[in-house]
Amino acid sequence: MANEPTAQSSAGSAWQATQVYAMAAICLVVGLAVGYFFRGSQSQAPPAANSQASNVQPSADAGGMGGRMPSLEEMKRMADTKAAPLVEKLKTDPKNIDLLIQTGNLYKAAHQFKEAAGYYDKALQVDPKNIAIRTEMASCLFYNGDVDGAIGQLEQALRNDPKDANSLFNLGIIKWQGKQDGKGAVAAWQELLKSNPQLSAERKAEVQKLIADAQMQGKS
Repeated sequence: MANEPTAQSSAGSAWQATQVYAMAAICLVVGLAVGYFFRGSQSQAPPAANSQASNVQPSADAGGMGGRMPSLEEMKRMADTKAAPLVEKLKTDPKNIDLLIQTGNLYKAAHQFKEAAGYYDKALQVDPKNIAIRTEMASCLFYNGDVDGAIGQLEQALRNDPKDANSLFNLGIIKWQGKQDGKGAVAAWQELLKSNPQLSAERKAEVQKLIADAQMQGKS
């Protein structure tokens, strides 16, 4: 691919941008984002998920862009700048799981899902039973277009904890929207409700609505 003409390379970049934003839009359509929807459940969000990572969220004034949405390349530069001190520390402490997670969070916040997944993967090599990080990695794989990889990560998380609410919820979303597998999605969400009776009435209602929507879509 490195030898392809510049015009084709530009087209590839445009396709990547379209793919990333389209995958993110999939979940926005149903009003839910793949991630830590059930923050009160067994899974615990990775450290620093809302601190440094939030600093690279695109904004109207980001990088003096005059109110326009930054491109993926611009967002990557923003993330690279923020992550540089962490990456430098990782050179001497490559198995520091907190640093790996923080770096992954920065790249995920900037929609650099491939890079984020790489750091989450390294974190999982240190702590393979960390369900929260495996869920984050699954989200990144999904947004990057690797639906089967995302499902595989969630299935691994559920082997470690069959009742994990976030994994079951996301598995349903990805099967429904990524594989058009309404039956598989409904099965995951029904298991979620069955194995997590402590969920709030609001959360239960949202899952029940998703089940009804998926079943209705299957009938039509």
